[in-house]
Amino acid sequence: MRVAIVHYWLTSMRGGEKVLESLLEMFPEADIYTHVYSKKNVSALINRHKVYTSSINRLPFASRLYRMYMPLMPRALLEFDLRDYELVISSEAGPAKGVVASPDAFHACYCHSPMRYLWDLYHEYYDGASFIFRLFMRLLVPSLRVWDVTSANLVDRFIANSTYTAKRIKRYYNRDADIVFAPADVEKYLEIERDVKDYYLIFGQIAENKRVDIAVDACLSLGRRLIVAGGGGTVRLRRRVAGRAGITFAGRVSDGEAARLLSEARALLFPGIEDMGLVPIEAAAAGCPVIAYRKGGVLDTVKENVTGIFFDEQTAASLSAAIQHFETVEADFSNREAFTGHVTRFSKAAFKEGVWNVLAERRRV
Repeated sequence: MRVAIVHYWLTSMRGGEKVLESLLEMFPEADIYTHVYSKKNVSALINRHKVYTSSINRLPFASRLYRMYMPLMPRALLEFDLRDYELVISSEAGPAKGVVASPDAFHACYCHSPMRYLWDLYHEYYDGASFIFRLFMRLLVPSLRVWDVTSANLVDRFIANSTYTAKRIKRYYNRDADIVFAPADVEKYLEIERDVKDYYLIFGQIAENKRVDIAVDACLSLGRRLIVAGGGGTVRLRRRVAGRAGITFAGRVSDGEAARLLSEARALLFPGIEDMGLVPIEAAAAGCPVIAYRKGGVLDTVKENVTGIFFDEQTAASLSAAIQHFETVEADFSNREAFTGHVTRFSKAAFKEGVWNVLAERRRV
């Protein structure tokens, strides 16, 4: 059976690319189709496959400015000729599901997220954009929304990475979705020994929607140490807290350093909203509790009072109260077996089994 996997863009190794790797392990002869391909920034496993790119890949500085070319991507998908493939799997967080498969083929869309900048986070992106980008958003987003909804009709079956994503698929596309949690590298954290130090941790790619500012303000108000680890736009936040004691920006860290930070942190702070989010799972695999805002994928990935606790308002005051509560019950989170029992449902093996079950149900593999 000929298999094509359509991934929105290949410019780094993040959660979406980890899903792609697992799909490639399931279908080792699959071809990859993508808008932008930066060979040096992705894994050897991905590079071993035949990768076809759209014309977006030939535009100036495409590997860095790919998001600016997003309005051109729906049309660029027309360049992909998928007539000879019996199974098409689109990996969707940017324009990918709009490919046209053969009438006899089966098209499954693994949806990491309906495009947030088109839908529920439109105003958040708009408020943080420059004047020029706001103008483009006002002009282009209405037509892109129409395309996004219409292209959902090309999909035979949606697979969502979380309950939250499934609800968003139902809201925007009026389609049901099977839920198969994205794979996390739980195995490499399970053997890490806890050696708790006196600090809290923010970890992962730092972006506006991560709401790192809430964690910083909460820790400053309580006089708690906070380490912010991960790449991304923290310049304004750095300037605002310059000279304030207790806040450390570690930048990008190696896998080994990430493991050490998770093993030592009192808890991982997770004040943003993500469709799933692998970091809380990795933290739990390392035995590190999570203090998370009660919305989004964490409702699946954090088990309340077992692997973490929630706070109910996306404010520094609400997070501060949650930190203070956590410190009164911190000893309750020392049962490593409870953490391990929870995170195994997010393993790579569980992901593969879930995808196989969905496809087999449709009698296509």
